[in-house]
Amino acid sequence: MPTRPQYVIGLDFGTSSVRALLVDVSSGREVAEAVRPFPRWDAGQFCDPDLNQFRQHPLDHLEGLTEVVREVVALVDDPAQIVALAVDATASSPGPVNEQGQALGLLPEFAEEPDALFILWKDHTALAEAEEINRLARSWGGPDYTKYSGGVYSSEWFWSKITRITRVNERVARAAYSWLEHCDWLTLELTGLPLAELKRSRCAAGHKAMWHAEWDGLPAEEFLTQLEPQLAGLRARLYQQTYPADEPAGTLSSAWAEKLGLGPATVVAVGTIDAHAGGVGAGITPYAMVKVMGTSTCDIVVVPPADLAGHPPVAGICGQVDGSVVPGLVGLEAGQSAFGDLLAWFEGLLSWPLAALLGQAGSLSAGQREELLLEAERNLLVLLTEAAEALPFAAENPVLALDWVNGRRTPDANHQLQGALRNLTMGSSAPEVFRALVEALCYGSRHILERFEHEGIAIKQIIGIGGVAKKSAYLMQTLADVLGRRIVVTASEQAPALGAAMYAAVAAGCHPSVEAAQQAMGSGFSEQYDPNPARVAAYDARYAEYRALGGFIEATTPGPENPASA
Repeated sequence: MPTRPQYVIGLDFGTSSVRALLVDVSSGREVAEAVRPFPRWDAGQFCDPDLNQFRQHPLDHLEGLTEVVREVVALVDDPAQIVALAVDATASSPGPVNEQGQALGLLPEFAEEPDALFILWKDHTALAEAEEINRLARSWGGPDYTKYSGGVYSSEWFWSKITRITRVNERVARAAYSWLEHCDWLTLELTGLPLAELKRSRCAAGHKAMWHAEWDGLPAEEFLTQLEPQLAGLRARLYQQTYPADEPAGTLSSAWAEKLGLGPATVVAVGTIDAHAGGVGAGITPYAMVKVMGTSTCDIVVVPPADLAGHPPVAGICGQVDGSVVPGLVGLEAGQSAFGDLLAWFEGLLSWPLAALLGQAGSLSAGQREELLLEAERNLLVLLTEAAEALPFAAENPVLALDWVNGRRTPDANHQLQGALRNLTMGSSAPEVFRALVEALCYGSRHILERFEHEGIAIKQIIGIGGVAKKSAYLMQTLADVLGRRIVVTASEQAPALGAAMYAAVAAGCHPSVEAAQQAMGSGFSEQYDPNPARVAAYDARYAEYRALGGFIEATTPGPENPASA
């Protein structure tokens, strides 16, 4: 009699939506998926782009989680066949919690308070605090806690954001017993464990909170209180130990089991960051770079620890952490703060006058205006792409852009920096500017690749995943031409959720290791982009112009001093 298949669920919490992926643990067959947007986020609630403030309400996450899991569970004959689930989420997206681990945003008195919600990774309101952390780390008399964070701490990360909220919102600061990364809070919710028993994510702690075994965990109390006296006592209410994502954090609480239609014996794995789960789902191996390409990018690399023995920490990246991606390997992270976001910004720029004019078009019904706007949204980037591809490649002095509209994440984090355009003339067209933005994204990617190799990390393979990698052949070909490297694209449309499912399968004992789960459940590659030799040399010259423009902009931008670009 054939054995019944076993399934796991990977839950992937992105910037604007959550998806559940139901996967067969033996074959990796993706049985079902469900996606839900975050309605409060879509409506722009609690966000102010002019202030670089981006917050998310925990109800968006809990409501979406419930809907997507119930949808995929309904497609299984017996829910007992689903043996485990795992959560990945954006980071650093911390939120304040009370002593019971409940998110403050779920309490009536804080339900409309932006500072009590989850502070999304792209929130840059803590620029000053990040600068203070960097200065203090070099001067306080103890370890430089930025050592394994690329040498530069970012306003996107854990301590910058917590310090900022503590200073500007006394009511939230008093109510916040502790703080949780988004992936840790979701794991705590699902297991129903006491806060003190939560297994915190090694990935989030090491890459975003300066956790490292060298100094026995988080930065010392003395360092934190020098940074901000109001942080006194918080370290003791956080954590010392951390855990890789292939370990079980517990099982579903009875309340969540009933709500989701699953059994209470369902294993819940330790949470992790979405991009790192994407690296696992993409089949990452030592010295391969997985480029997770969505609203921003994360570039994930893993290296055997022995290869780093005696090697100084890699400078200018987003951390190197033992076991953050694959247990037994050191995970390295870099990335760009705006990728798809840069193209979405340009789309919005062009769409604004159309929306404004249609809003005044009395000759059209409300339905017709809405239909025209939706049609423009569906087709604008498609039309720009087609027009950009048709442009003569050898045009002299093409428009040149910088991709720093959301600051620079790596190399050498500096979120004071802003975007720029050069070589504009009366003849410059929208497709030419669009091409320049696409090329700028690729130049930013090359800068990161060169930094890794300058630091002695030889990249042997480049793997693309994410919405941009799957949807824009034009951008991917341009990237191959700019890098001068072959790029392969993972077949799975949902590589982060697939990676989370792999972690869940190991946590439930279905596979002995992450590598074994990758072997059994991996999707392989569906596309390949090879560089066009006729364009590689031209892009070398244009990339040099990009670096020169970036150097000028950085030299004339007020803000913290940063290490010189390699």
